This record gives sequence, C-alpha cells and structure tokens, in this order.
Amino acid sequence: MLHELAITDFAIIQAVRLRFTGGLIIFTGETGAGKSIVLDAIGAVLGERVGADVVRAGAQRAVVEAIFALPWLPEAIAALPTMDGEGEATTENEAEAHPDARGRLAALVREFGLEGDGDTLIITREIAATGRSTARVNSRAVPVNVLARLGTYLVDVHGQGAHLSLLHPDQHVNFLDRYAETVALREVLATKVRAWQTLSREIATLRRDERELERRAELLRYQVDEITTADLHPGELAELEQERTVLANAERLGETAVLAHSLLAGSDDGETNGALDLLNQVHRALSDLARIDGSVDPTLAAFDEQRYQLEDIAATVRDYRERVEANPARLQEVEERLDRITRLRRKYGATIDEILAYGEQAAAELEGIEHRDERIADLEAQIARGRVTLGHDAAALSAKRQAAAITMAAAMEAALARLNMSRARFFVGIEQRPDPHGVLDASGQSVAITPTGIDRVEYLIAPNPGEPPRPLARIASGGETARLMLALKTILAGADETPTLIFDEIDAGISGLTGQIVGEMLWQLARGHQVICVTHLPQMAAFGDQHWHVAKRIADDRTSTVVTEMDASARTLELAQMLGGIATESAARNAAELLDRADNWKIEQVTMTAATNGHSPNGTASPKKRARTK
Repeated sequence: MLHELAITDFAIIQAVRLRFTGGLIIFTGETGAGKSIVLDAIGAVLGERVGADVVRAGAQRAVVEAIFALPWLPEAIAALPTMDGEGEATTENEAEAHPDARGRLAALVREFGLEGDGDTLIITREIAATGRSTARVNSRAVPVNVLARLGTYLVDVHGQGAHLSLLHPDQHVNFLDRYAETVALREVLATKVRAWQTLSREIATLRRDERELERRAELLRYQVDEITTADLHPGELAELEQERTVLANAERLGETAVLAHSLLAGSDDGETNGALDLLNQVHRALSDLARIDGSVDPTLAAFDEQRYQLEDIAATVRDYRERVEANPARLQEVEERLDRITRLRRKYGATIDEILAYGEQAAAELEGIEHRDERIADLEAQIARGRVTLGHDAAALSAKRQAAAITMAAAMEAALARLNMSRARFFVGIEQRPDPHGVLDASGQSVAITPTGIDRVEYLIAPNPGEPPRPLARIASGGETARLMLALKTILAGADETPTLIFDEIDAGISGLTGQIVGEMLWQLARGHQVICVTHLPQMAAFGDQHWHVAKRIADDRTSTVVTEMDASARTLELAQMLGGIATESAARNAAELLDRADNWKIEQVTMTAATNGHSPNGTASPKKRARTK
C-alpha cells in the first residue's frame, strides 16, 4: 500500500508529508483547496506526463516522493524464474507473461534492478522549472515510463469522469475479463491470434496480382544476376583503390625508389658511394678497435645489427624499384572495375557488404515468389489448423465469460439496488459475428476473431421496469454511470490485485442518502484494499478510517495548501461544517451521529464476518469511537 507521500513545491503545495494507514482514507476540504493537487502529485510520481507549470512559483523544482510498503514483494521476487549467466530472465517479456499482478510487478522490479530493501519501493519524481524531469526508484535512476509501468500494479486512480470508460463498449470486455479472472487466458490467446493474423497477411501478399509479381520477379532476377556476376569480395574496394593509386604514380614511384636505393647502396655503375659504403668503413674501424680492446665488442655487435637492417632495407627498396613499372592496361582494368562497383553502390548499398546483403535479400524474395505456390499451400494448411485450434481456445474463453456474465449481472443489480437503482436491470451482452475467414466456434460456425477473442461484449441496462435493455452508453445519465462504475469497482474488488484504489469525487450527482450507501460500499472495498477517496459528502466521509483535511493558507502574501490529519473531535467539526456550512451545535450533533452510525455499522460488519469465518469477535468498538464517546 501507499505508506507515505511527500510533496515539495508542487503547484501551490510548499511542503507536506502524509503518512497513510490501510483501510478507507478520506480527503475533504473546500473546492479549490488543493485536494486534486494531492492526487495530481500521486499521478506524477506514477509516471503521468507533467510539465514545468506544476513547479511552485519561485521554486527551482518540484519533488514528489512516494513510499510503498509491499510485504509480499521479496517472496514474489524469489518465486520468479532464475536468471541466465548474462542476467537476463529465462522467459521473454516476463512481466507481461506472468499470470498475476504481483508477479508482474516483481518481474519489473527485478528487470530494472530496483529491489532495494526488499519490501519497500521508494519512488521519487523531480520536475525542474526548465521542464526537465527525472525519476528514481529505490535511489536508482530510471526512465519515467518505468514509473508508469510500476504504477499500473501499485495504484488504480479513478479520477473525475473516469466512469466515462463505461460509455466505450470496447472497454466492457476488459471489465468482464477482470471479473471472470480470464485476463491471463486472454493474453495467451491474443499472442496466438496475432501470429495467425500474420500468416493471413503473408498469404494475401503472395496472392497479389500475378502480373505485378512477375514484374517484381523479373526485376529481382536482373538485380541478383548483376550482383552475382560482379563477383564482389569484402575488402576489395580498398585494395583496388590502393592499386589504382600505385599504378597512376608508377613513374614517380620508380624514380623515387631509384634515388632511395642509390643513397643507401650507391649508384649501379659504382661511381657514387652510398650510406652502406660509409657504414662498411665504420665497420672496419670498429673491428680494428675490437681486435685490440675487447671492450669494444658489444659496440661492434650493436653496430653490425643496425648495418644488417639497413642492408635489408636497401634490398627491399631495390626489389620495389624493379617491381614498380607503368602498366596502362592493368590501370584501365582497375578503373573499369572500380566504375562497375560504383554503379552497384549507387543502386544497392554504400559498401560491398551492403551490396552483398541486398543481393541475398533479393535472392530470398525471388525464391519466395518463384515458389509461392508451395508457400501458399503451406500457409493455407497452417491457417486451416489455426481456425480449429484458435476456435477451440476462443470458445473455451467465451464459455468462461458467459458463465461469469450471469453472476456479474446479478452482482451488479444487487450493488445497484444499494445505490438507489433497485428497479434497474443490468445485462452483459455477448455475441459473435459471422466471418467466412474467421475461426470455428463450438457449434462449427465461422466467426470473427480479434486478440480479445470471438466475443463482442457490451453492457445493457433497463433503468426502469417495462423498458427493454439498451446499450448503457446511449441511455445512462452522468449520475447513473458514476454509480454503475462504483458498483462495478465493488464487485471487481475480489479479482483486483492493485493494492491502492483512488476515487476522486465519485460522489458527483449522488444524494446524501445514497452517499451513506456509497460510504458503506467503499469501506467494504477497503477491507481488501487501501482506498483513498476525495469527497464532499459528510455521509461518505463518516466511514473513513483516516481523515485528512485540505485547506488553503496565506502567509507572507503567498498561498499554500496545508493538509492536516484529523482526530475524532476535528472530524466532528469538519462533518458539521460539511452538513451546514456553519458548525452549529445542532450540526455538530448530527455530525457526531453520522460518525457513531458509521462506526456501529463497521463493527457490525466485522462481527458478522468473524462469525461467518468461525472467529469470536472481541466485541469492542473501534479506537476512534471510544475516543469520541468518552
């Protein structure tokens, strides 16, 4: 859960540090006080896009730090597949492939080396006044998109207007799969469907217009032949350019070699001495010295070693002089070869390696065209098998959805009845669409398939008796869709593994009486999750296990948002003001009654749950109630 949140210089918040409990956490305050800013800060630390405008005026940067306590994380990481010698997981896309949300989060933590202290994730987001943003997890720098990936498994934010996702039928299958616990099964099917669709696209490409394919084949034959007959070799270009340089300067090279040799060994006619002649004289002088004084022997040996090297050099220069000669015919051949390679480079690649690679690709494509009939037959066989196997898998997924749709509709109607929509009827419409190119369903009919399966899911509702069910997106009002989303969130709670749920003003369009019921439902939801809720209804706020008040304060002509945790007496005053605007004695009594009623209801729920589970409740009230009733 979200254990601690620190916000510095974010919007009009100068500095706040909030330590959260589990259960239902309530935020209240006047409109515009900054309640949504706190949620925006949470969104920022979870990777949402933010700009320099969130930095408090006059500050250099905004900083948001969130500490998540995840006691199960070390065990989940230890249960992951082992790593190979290079530190890579033994399964590809491990985070996406893992069947449960905790395993996916653990895989992401290990993938980016974010283990830290094991059971804690400390996520920090800094936004500079220049707009530059940096992110860290357990003190390790990460890309901002990693925060978003982690946030998917840490917090589910149901912001204002989030219920509008119910108005998009393409989202309905996602809700149904979460309820039916078939998300992992659907993801496996989606991978197979995409591979099958790739085969269909390939066969469509091979069945293009025959004349177009023949024209393409003719071009490919010419290109392959041109590259093959050129008989190119890696490194050949550099060798040819070097040879051309030598041949083009043969006369000058020969003259220079003659000069160098004569300076070393003297002229061929013996009229001019070279350096070696002088060295021979030095050798004789040193030899005379060495015969008289043996201490000169090392000097003579060192001198002779250098003299022998110069003699070798002279011989090499002589050989080079004899080898270099003008060869116009060979120069012409080299020029023609280079010109041919240049033409190929303009067509197929900047280097010989690229030209050869292009030739291999062209040959492979040509072979595919020339043998397309065999490939088409093979693809048709694979597609035919896929129609059966994918149809079987999709039908199994559909059967699970249809079974879950019945219980989901009943659960939704029960939840809606509590939200003053007792006469509404909720339906989960599931249908398949015929498609001659689709897969075979359980009855042998050919139906369309997508990565989500063969089902087209849409929610229908009949708000009033006697009316036929119609698509929810067409007839539900804003208040109704908000309550529908709350009901859906409630029944999805058992399948939702996200530890922290956030509801931003879900009470829009809800009356005070319904607000109490919503508060009860949120508290029930908070028994399995940490639930953070921003509300303006005192009936909802009364069910909070922890209550924060958000207000604006002005100091030194600067406005700041202050967030304060409220004790029992402060809560009574806050609810009294929410009830009547002014905390009169009557309003205070009503507020105290709201809080007592909520506490009594919670105690009853705990007692019933304990009795159902075979435990003996201790019969004591919550600490908050005891503090208020002393």
